[in-house]
Amino acid sequence: MALVHHPVVNREGETIASAVTNLDLHDLARIGCTYGVQRCYIVTPLADQQALVRRIVDHWTRGFGAARNPDRCQAMKGLRIATSLDEAAAAVEKREGRPPLRVATCARPDNRRLTITGLRAAASNGSPCLLVFGTASGLANELLQEADAVLEPIRGAGAYNHLPVRAAAAIILDRLAGERA
Repeated sequence: MALVHHPVVNREGETIASAVTNLDLHDLARIGCTYGVQRCYIVTPLADQQALVRRIVDHWTRGFGAARNPDRCQAMKGLRIATSLDEAAAAVEKREGRPPLRVATCARPDNRRLTITGLRAAASNGSPCLLVFGTASGLANELLQEADAVLEPIRGAGAYNHLPVRAAAAIILDRLAGERA
């Protein structure tokens, strides 16, 4: 799994680098750990944001937080920093022995939609997958174009469709790897 902070778009559709948030780190780590995700790559090229991630992760894996909350320590150990999505994909390839299927998430229209059933089938065949989430107002078009597939959007009860990234990750991972009745 990757949480991309650059390149992403703002509300005006401009490509930006978004800020890392403490809440995203904690929640994505815990969600990933719950559903068996081996690594969650925090993607940002910004040195100050990488330093922030290191400081937060170190607190919860080596500092006072590790002793205070062992469960959080376990989850936070799955976080990794990557300067780009290519770097994250290379790390997955090195660990798995073959390149991952890059699956972008997006609520915007795209012709290459992969269903959750299709993604589950790919994952169950042993193919490494890198599920890519964007911050701000979503992944920049260049990342969507470079992706091997774009996952179908989460549909709610109405027309509104802009979930917080933490909620989207939880829903998608539950549909992908959670218990089915």
